[in-house]
Amino acid sequence: MDLDRSGPVPLYFQIASRIENAILEGDLPPGSRLENEIALGERLGLSRPTVRRAIQELVDKGMLVRRRGIGTQVVHGQVSRKVELTSLYDDLASGDRHPSTSLLLHEVIEADARIAEVLGVPVGDPILHIRRVRGADDVPVAVLENYLPRDLVDLSEEDLAEHGLYQLLRARGTMIRVARQRIGARRASAEETTLLEIDKGGPVLTMERTAFDNSGRAIEFGSHCYRPDLYSFEVTLVDK
Repeated sequence: MDLDRSGPVPLYFQIASRIENAILEGDLPPGSRLENEIALGERLGLSRPTVRRAIQELVDKGMLVRRRGIGTQVVHGQVSRKVELTSLYDDLASGDRHPSTSLLLHEVIEADARIAEVLGVPVGDPILHIRRVRGADDVPVAVLENYLPRDLVDLSEEDLAEHGLYQLLRARGTMIRVARQRIGARRASAEETTLLEIDKGGPVLTMERTAFDNSGRAIEFGSHCYRPDLYSFEVTLVDK
């Protein structure tokens, strides 16, 4: 890099600008790995804190991502999801991203009082409890936890690993007509930190959704969390 070491522009800002331009111009394509902070600092004759701050600037912009055990990479672009009746799998596929699924949990359990109330089923009714990590282009984006009523407990592990949940529901003739949804944010748990490859206690976006079919029956309750550096919600507001 051609750095001005005597001018008024901070060195970290110059480094960040050079890397950002390389990303925008395609010299550093999505998925490219950067040198680690120590190696880059030694090559440029700069301190590690200066290099770290430059990289953090681009992480905060969503252009770079730190992945545990892999290093710093150029991201494939943030997933911007409209708040609509679609699944993350559908959104990734329609946006020319390659969705992947890691199935963490697949079990039939008895509905406790909370889940029974949400799904409108008796306490103790059999329900399917699933938990998955959804990735985009092999980068983890979200941890998805869902509860489904008794007529859906036969959804197989193989199908859930290969397809999106809403895709499977549509194939069975189950159409989602309306949903109640809440969006928030919190700190990631220790397990989520590992699954999403983020800093310990880092922030995550959250969404809870209860979806209903044509008859008004609850067919799914989901509690999900997302990486904020790779994911955002998009809402259109209309003045009535």
